[in-house]
Amino acid sequence: MTDFPTGSFLGAVPFTLLAVVVVLGGTFLVALRLGRHAVVDVSWGLGFAAIAVAAFLASEGAGDGLISGFALVLTVVWGVRLAVHIGLRSRGHGEDPRYVELLAKAPGNPQLFALRRIYLTQGVVMWFVSLPVQVAMFTQGEANAATWVGVLLWVVGFTFETVGDLQLTRFRNDPSTRGQVLDTGLWRYTRHPNYFGDACVWWGLSLIAFSAWPGVLTILSPLLMTWLLAKGTGKPLLEKDMASRRPGYAEYVRRTSGFVPLPPKKHTVAPTGEAS
Repeated sequence: MTDFPTGSFLGAVPFTLLAVVVVLGGTFLVALRLGRHAVVDVSWGLGFAAIAVAAFLASEGAGDGLISGFALVLTVVWGVRLAVHIGLRSRGHGEDPRYVELLAKAPGNPQLFALRRIYLTQGVVMWFVSLPVQVAMFTQGEANAATWVGVLLWVVGFTFETVGDLQLTRFRNDPSTRGQVLDTGLWRYTRHPNYFGDACVWWGLSLIAFSAWPGVLTILSPLLMTWLLAKGTGKPLLEKDMASRRPGYAEYVRRTSGFVPLPPKKHTVAPTGEAS
């Protein structure tokens, strides 16, 4: 069994926590100045990138160069790409309806409530989900099959997420598709190619950490990320009232996989002449 520098890893924890505080603390100040907390969505990807950089610097080369290099570069590329995409998408828009609804229920000062319910919660989840990346920076085993499968899975996920976002952006910017449902391209096979891709990215990064002990101990991190995307704050919230806002969405849901890409269900006609 490969030795793991537990002391060095624990010594890096304050720096990764500080990275979270700096990113989200700065975002909170920006949100107060702009008057909208939707900017916290941009910091989601940037926070992971900052944690990866902090862990890499704190490791001081303690881990295998190839494994730690993959963990650093792939996390930063994913995080920055996501931040830029969300930033461009939200530019010129007001507050996110999710945060409007949440802050309307604030029992006291809405800004302190937002700090606790939005920023603190996101920071805790961000740090926990990033544990595989943090551990990978200190992994001393050599790259193996798990490493390369992880890189391949990251590529698949990053492609799904990026292409899915591009297709959705093009669809939203086309005036002729107003009120319609995107059911072409990757969106023909899954209602959320970007969320599916996101999950693959984090399973890929986790497999890189699983290359050696104790990366396998961080398996709860990708499980949490997948749950959030498929069952938590991702897919369910996005689809909450979609059917009422977009005619045809209920039929789209009937024939299209909710998460994992699958061939769409065929539209069949029952003997009575009714669609089924």
